[in-house]
Amino acid sequence: MPDSQIPATRGGVRLARGASPWLLPTVATAALSLARARKSGRWAAAAVPTTALAAGMLWFFRDPEREITQGRVISPADGVVQSIMPWKDGRTRVAIFMSPLNVHVNRAPLSGTVTSVEHVPGGFVPAFNKESENNERVVWHFDTELGDIEMVQIAGAVARRIVPYIPQGTKVEQGERIGLIRFGSRVDIYLPEGVDVAVEVGQATTAGVTRIDRD
Repeated sequence: MPDSQIPATRGGVRLARGASPWLLPTVATAALSLARARKSGRWAAAAVPTTALAAGMLWFFRDPEREITQGRVISPADGVVQSIMPWKDGRTRVAIFMSPLNVHVNRAPLSGTVTSVEHVPGGFVPAFNKESENNERVVWHFDTELGDIEMVQIAGAVARRIVPYIPQGTKVEQGERIGLIRFGSRVDIYLPEGVDVAVEVGQATTAGVTRIDRD
């Protein structure tokens, strides 16, 4: 089943595009184990971990609807602010660490046009590690009312695949879904010179909801 056709679960919870390669085999195995559990003790024993794993996958790949916050720059990711670092060119990098418990669908921090989506090969060290600067990543650039905005999706030790949803040239609305990182990872956003940061290190963020800049 294509990712775009993954149905909502019972109760209306949306599942993330890009989940199929992980989700469908897991759910199928759990369903098979449960179906055979009544006739076999071995299958009954297998049904417990496979069902738990399927439930975990459904939780991980959830993609809830959000009421998008009004503001110039909003968080592209659920997670915790890992660092806030002045950059040599005057910009400020805000790094958001995403644990496996967070929603991993990322959203556009501003309205604008996607001017580039570049995949950069690299390693897979934990996203909270300084050496994650060399991890596999997808670098986004948006042409916005604040000028060029750079956002970087960084793969972690478990996250081995970044799935962009939209191509270069696409016009996006603030808070629109733009991609998925499978499992623990990090998202960096670079604020232009003169834009003050409203969040602080250790603060939890919600994609599409938490405002990153200050008036």
